[in-house]
Amino acid sequence: MCRHASHPPLAPRGFAALLGPERWNALLDAGRLRTYRRGAVLLRQGDHGGFLLAVHGGRVAVVGGDEDGGEVLLALRGSGDLVGELAAASGVRTATVRAVDACTAHVIAATAFRTFLIRHEAHGAYAEYLAAKLSETVPYSVRQTHRPPRTRLCRLLWDLLRLDEQSDSRIPLSQETLARALGMARSTVAEHVAALRREGVLTTGPRLAVLDAARLARHAEVDVVV
Repeated sequence: MCRHASHPPLAPRGFAALLGPERWNALLDAGRLRTYRRGAVLLRQGDHGGFLLAVHGGRVAVVGGDEDGGEVLLALRGSGDLVGELAAASGVRTATVRAVDACTAHVIAATAFRTFLIRHEAHGAYAEYLAAKLSETVPYSVRQTHRPPRTRLCRLLWDLLRLDEQSDSRIPLSQETLARALGMARSTVAEHVAALRREGVLTTGPRLAVLDAARLARHAEVDVVV
């Protein structure tokens, strides 16, 4: 049996970190809990808003449609994040949100969210959270274009790993899906996956999993302690 990576510490993140535990729990109480299976669509591009989701567990991918009818990865979100909050106010959803693995989220009506912001004096935290998202208005692959292919791949693997609450270090995306997300050929991804396996960064076998998180972080050019 493989020895998996020591897992990146999961401190509160996203909007939950800005609110603190008490206000985050109050926000969750303003909605109703829903569970989504892996691959399920939580929100669909083009649909009308009226509500947002507060992610409580698991990971989701935010994707947009491209000119060829395919999908482009915009961002990854996890526990503590909001998704769909802009359309909750403006009307039409500009992206699709899909469950990367089984996840839970609280469905919060736009009116209930506005009431929460007033009652808990959370407008400042919300503005800070939205500002942090401004850098992610372009596709994930575009934000990574200045990096070499292996660094881009490792950054995506690292972003998936740091949102993983299960601590099993498995990567729940196929090499084909990773290639599409990065705007790379599948053969290029396969080449770098094979090299990372030889280095002991990833496990061998049919499913991808991280074996050495510290080395993955170095390849991803992130400055963290794992």
